[in-house]
Amino acid sequence: MNMKSVWFALCATLACIGTQQASAALNNPVNSDLKTVNASVAAKLALNKADQQQLEAIPGIGAKKAQAILEYIKQNGPIKDKKQLMEVKGIGEKMADRIATYVSFG
Repeated sequence: MNMKSVWFALCATLACIGTQQASAALNNPVNSDLKTVNASVAAKLALNKADQQQLEAIPGIGAKKAQAILEYIKQNGPIKDKKQLMEVKGIGEKMADRIATYVSFG
């Protein structure tokens, strides 16, 4: 697992279970609740609520693509599905497929 994947998992964990629970799990991994650890792996980032840093944590997304996603959402409203994600400048079908594995559109 590379550092970007670890960062993504951490961001997803904080968004899903709250800062205090995630902090406790990370500070005491031996005694952490297995459900909390599994939630960090299974959680998806809410694309339309993500900030620049959270988007950049998605494997394959750099600063420019993250900014393009944020600009698209600002100008066009929430992205509803993978097809609409492909309307973002610089995101084709393969990139949209990759991103969709890490995010939710709801």
